[in-house]
Formats: sequence, C-alpha cells, structure tokens
Amino acid sequence: MAVRPTAGSLQSARTEQNITYIMQKLSELRTVADSENADMLCYLIEMAYIEAGDVLAGQRPLRTVER
Repeated sequence: MAVRPTAGSLQSARTEQNITYIMQKLSELRTVADSENADMLCYLIEMAYIEAGDVLAGQRPLRTVER
C-alpha cells in the first residue's frame, strides 16, 4: 500500500483518488502485458506505476515543468 502523502503535497482528495485509480489500472495493464510477453511494455508500465506511487508518497510533484 502506498505511503500517505505529506500535508500539501497533493492538491486535493480527488487528485489522490485519481492517482490511486491510475495505479490500479496500470497494475491491470502490467498483468495483461506480462501475459503477452511484452517485456518493453511491462517495463514502461512499471515505471509509470512507480512514478504514480512517488507522487502519492509526496516524493515527486505532479508537474515537472511549469506551464
């Protein structure tokens, strides 16, 4: 289970829910990609999953570039 974000690291409960949902879907996609022996897709999906976990943990910002 993901570590809870620090105060102010995520802008809202909705954002936290959305990132959690993304992680769930990525996990499902990883299973499908693995069943097809799609190694590169597995790797990329795992990287996205880790990134989402880092966002939830407050270790990474949602954006890396200012708009």
